Amino acid sequence: MHRTLFPVLALCAAVIVVAGCGSSSRSSTGAAAPAASTEPASTAPATPAKGEQIAVKDTKLGKILVDEDGHVVYLFEADKSTQSTCSGSCAAAWPPVVTGGAPVAASGAKMSKLGTTSRSDGKTQVTYAGHPLYYYSADTQPGQTNGEGSKEFGAEWYVVGPAGKKVESGEDDS
Repeated sequence: MHRTLFPVLALCAAVIVVAGCGSSSRSSTGAAAPAASTEPASTAPATPAKGEQIAVKDTKLGKILVDEDGHVVYLFEADKSTQSTCSGSCAAAWPPVVTGGAPVAASGAKMSKLGTTSRSDGKTQVTYAGHPLYYYSADTQPGQTNGEGSKEFGAEWYVVGPAGKKVESGEDDS
């Protein structure tokens, strides 16, 4: 019986010693242990979150804003400030253009007009000329403008021109 108990006690003692040794930067004599490395853990700069790109594209409606994949973006006339009024079922039909970093102006869009706003769900939504931007869920392909002039959720929806104003069929706000 003593023969089977000895290995178990030895194993427990070893675990206690190892656990005690690894948790302190001081040795048992009180002297400071040598540092493992004087180099920082990583010398590479932190990668900033990628910002959504907004660009201008020529379409049958004129020059309008699109994302980096060519999907059209819209404004909601119920939004009277940079704060979105579209959430819940509205946001399911008109998903907000969200970003993980500062938005980027590309191909004719104006950086001075780009901004962001915090949504009630904690996400960051892209704005252009003070308008929160949205996609339309029925626009399944780049360049589609199926939401143009729609009246849903209490107001109208329009594609956005490079000047930051709504573009109605046949108008060009550049």
